Amino acid sequence: MATRRPVAVVTGASSGIGRACSLALVDAGFHVVGTCCDAAHAGPPDGVDLLDLDVAGDAAVTSAVQQVVDRWGRIDVLVNSAGIGPARVAHRDPGTRAQGDFDSSLLGLIRMTQAVLPHMRARGNGRIINLPSISGLITGPYLAAHVASKHAVEGYSEAVDHDAREHGVRVLLVEPGGTGADSGAARARPAAPLQGYDKQRRIAEQVTAALVPDGDASSTVAKAVVAAATDVDPKPRYVAALPVGRISVLRSAVPEQMFYGSIRTYNQLPAQPDQRASGHQRSNE
Repeated sequence: MATRRPVAVVTGASSGIGRACSLALVDAGFHVVGTCCDAAHAGPPDGVDLLDLDVAGDAAVTSAVQQVVDRWGRIDVLVNSAGIGPARVAHRDPGTRAQGDFDSSLLGLIRMTQAVLPHMRARGNGRIINLPSISGLITGPYLAAHVASKHAVEGYSEAVDHDAREHGVRVLLVEPGGTGADSGAARARPAAPLQGYDKQRRIAEQVTAALVPDGDASSTVAKAVVAAATDVDPKPRYVAALPVGRISVLRSAVPEQMFYGSIRTYNQLPAQPDQRASGHQRSNE
């Protein structure tokens, strides 16, 4: 049942940014195949074929990609939007929790990329669009594993774009900020949080909760994804929100100590360590 329309595969398509991207690509003329972990119970976006897929499994990813190629004849665009919310406080988190963040946000993306690349190279055309989020540009407190995975997505995408470009395939980045779908309620708490971080962790959660309602609308991110998928001469990086663009410029223009200090101020973190708590208070001489 091959189609003449370009085919886009969108992971994490049942909700949030993935759903918005799926609908926007349908409106742009794509045949969209979305994936999610529980397609049987998820309401598919209008005009989107939904497949069951957990991107954490190698065999499942390979099978799903082959199913799309066999059924629709091609894959022109892959949008990697599947991911999980960050787990606050990396300290003392079980390794499996950090692994889950990397499996979904980074390793799942790599699995999908490696599965579609042979088909795109064979056709001499294709675009892979990754969404690392603002956490791929800057760090924040109590988000170590999440930030690490998003920074890795940035580096991986740029490197593979160098590799694949000569074969007609581009690997592009769309960088959203916070969205309404990125709620604090969806963020897993550490299994064994350290009490010493309780106060600052609560402040960080409050800062995030206040930021999210003013974050990027999923439709704004979807618009940037459509541009990345359809521009004749695509940019390596698309900024899906003005604040993200400003942060990117500031990071390169502002002295590092000042930029780092502004992050701590924004997150209401102390400027200096508590010398008394650390046991290194200087004696009065």
